[in-house]
Amino acid sequence: MFRIGRRLLPILQLTRMALVFTALADSGCALLLYAQEQVPPGGDLTVWSAIQPRSAIALAFISVGLYGFGMSLNDITDRRRDMQIASYRPLPSGRIGVVTAHAVCGLLAVIAFVGAIVYSAGGPSGYLSLLIFGFTLTLIVFYDLAAKYLVAPGLLTLGLIRFFHAALPAPRMAVPWQPLLLLNHITLVSTVAYHWEQKRPPLTKRHWWSVLGGLAAVDVLLIAAFAWRRKGLAALSITPGLALPGVAVLGFVLLAIWTRRRNRNARQAGQTLMLRGLLWLIVYDAAFVGGYVGWMPAVMMLLLLPIAYLSVQLMRWWNQFVAISQRPAFKRVEM
Repeated sequence: MFRIGRRLLPILQLTRMALVFTALADSGCALLLYAQEQVPPGGDLTVWSAIQPRSAIALAFISVGLYGFGMSLNDITDRRRDMQIASYRPLPSGRIGVVTAHAVCGLLAVIAFVGAIVYSAGGPSGYLSLLIFGFTLTLIVFYDLAAKYLVAPGLLTLGLIRFFHAALPAPRMAVPWQPLLLLNHITLVSTVAYHWEQKRPPLTKRHWWSVLGGLAAVDVLLIAAFAWRRKGLAALSITPGLALPGVAVLGFVLLAIWTRRRNRNARQAGQTLMLRGLLWLIVYDAAFVGGYVGWMPAVMMLLLLPIAYLSVQLMRWWNQFVAISQRPAFKRVEM
């Protein structure tokens, strides 16, 4: 088990699989919301009967594949820089080879593509989901290869990746609030965390206005496109189902304030905020399911939160255990 753990841990760290539950929650929430729209009121059908097991499994493959592909490609492109500032990561530390990392990255892309083919063949939106999958994959590659070095475009791209990933299961969904909230949440949290961690290049007023202005423009364009497709803004009316997501937004704002006050070190506060912001996506998804589908599916969705948190902690504990268990490396000092 120890040998297996030493070989498996670098792959799990490379792909950030401890946080893949956030991606699964996003796509699963969208699928449940769309399935609920297909259930006629007063009928005998339930939301579970409107979901095909084949489609649900294929969607899970897409989420796992896309998430792991994006994370591993990020580390592959940053491996030389990480040798200077993050030598503990799997690639610069030598715990996983470059060839192996490329193989894992390519395999995850294939898994996601196969899942997209299967889902588009029997999913609710046909090949429109396949097109969105291709666009999401392109955004991931664009971010890892270029956008993350451009500050504002990179921060906006992170939000757009979450938006299109959440829109992929049901692009014809009647209410687009869930992917829109994920877009704004990830963009704003990533921006604040970037500022608190004092990353380079530092955020200037121009960067702030670029992110906020760009985010507002993207919101307007997406809402306008949705209204045009639905032939009016009536479908965008505020419904009681948005009460729980609204409470979740307020809850995260308070959590962010508490995080900053609790951590005097700004960099540590930024890292903590980013982790909590990612985990909070599951809370948003559960809130949407609770508001529009039912409390039982919402509770099942919320159970992914402790699973994701424990997975993160387990990865940290196991990494420390492996580091302690390794033989110390000694170097001869010439006198």
